[in-house]
Parts: sequence; C-alpha cells; structure tokens
Amino acid sequence: MKQLVVFGAGGHAKVVADIASVYYDDISFFVDAKSSDWCLGYPVSDDKEILEQKISEADFFVAIGNAKVRKRITMELSEKGANFATLIHPSAIIGKNVTIGQGTVVMPGAIINAESQIGQGCIINTSSSVDHDCKISNYVHISVGTHLCGTVMVSENTWIGAGATVSNNINICADCMIGAGAVVVKNIEEPGTYVGVPARKIG
Repeated sequence: MKQLVVFGAGGHAKVVADIASVYYDDISFFVDAKSSDWCLGYPVSDDKEILEQKISEADFFVAIGNAKVRKRITMELSEKGANFATLIHPSAIIGKNVTIGQGTVVMPGAIINAESQIGQGCIINTSSSVDHDCKISNYVHISVGTHLCGTVMVSENTWIGAGATVSNNINICADCMIGAGAVVVKNIEEPGTYVGVPARKIG
C-alpha cells in the first residue's frame, strides 16, 4: 500500500491530496497543531512520534504556500531521511524532455512545454503555462492562470501572481513577488514586489 503524508492541511494541501489520490492508497495530513481530526476525509495528526514512524514507511509532500517555510520543512524532513513525492495531475500536459524536481506539484490544466526545467518544491498551479526552454528554480510558485513565454528563467523563492504574464527571454531574480495580472517585459534583477503593466517595483 502506497502511503503519502501531506505536511499542511490548508487549501493548497487539499488540492495536493486530491491529486495524490490518483497515485496513493493511504493519505494523511500532518500539522504542527491540529484544529480538526479530518481534512478532505483524510486523518490529520500533530503527533511527532507518528511522524517519525512514517519517515521510513511513506512518501512526503510539503503543501505549504510560503516558499521559505516550504523549504525549511523540506530540509528538516530531508535530514531525517524522508522521500518526497512529485505530483502531476492527469490533465496536465508535460512536453518532451521536461524535468520536474522532487516535492513539486503540477496542478490540473497546467502546461509545461518542451525542454523546460522545473526545480524542487515548486508549485505549477491550475491552468498556468510554462513554455519551451524555461528554467524554474527551487521553491518557485507559478500561480493560477499565469503564463511564462519561452526561455524564461525564474530564480528561487519567487512567487508569480495569478494571471501574470512574463515575456520571452526574461530573467527574474530570487525572492520576488510578481503581482496578479502584472506583465513582465524586462529582466528583474533586484528582489522585491513588482506590479502593473508593465511591471514596476513598489515599496
């Protein structure tokens, strides 16, 4: 019986568990402090002894939206020997020679085109698209309905907001937040928050 422990029990974790149900027979949630015994019909635990037992028995998926928290928890579990799942919804379209790192989820309706590279712990969210030859670093979130044109590079911990568009041949540095609906037409070389059409730094 294939087991998966989903770390987290919020909205993102529910979607992750829904995708995981295609591949896993036994799914459970783990949280730091539980407010309910059940989530989406699956058991929720905050018992660290049970978590330690699961390390050798189950695969893990860290379903936390915040990139830095997602990375920290992944590193902590990795040091204990956890194995991480990669989850791809059956309706997603994955092109030729695409690589996808451990702990990444590709949501329903997402498209990743040929020769793109997706790092570890990424979220490729619902109906988003990553075109050919893109390089998405670890712990990046490509939000719902976002579109990356060809040969885009996005560095670690960056969040590209819902409905944003990134033009082709653009590089975006680490630790950025691209606002919903923004249009990125030139390289972003300084961490921060960028909004508007075209996208400009604020704050």
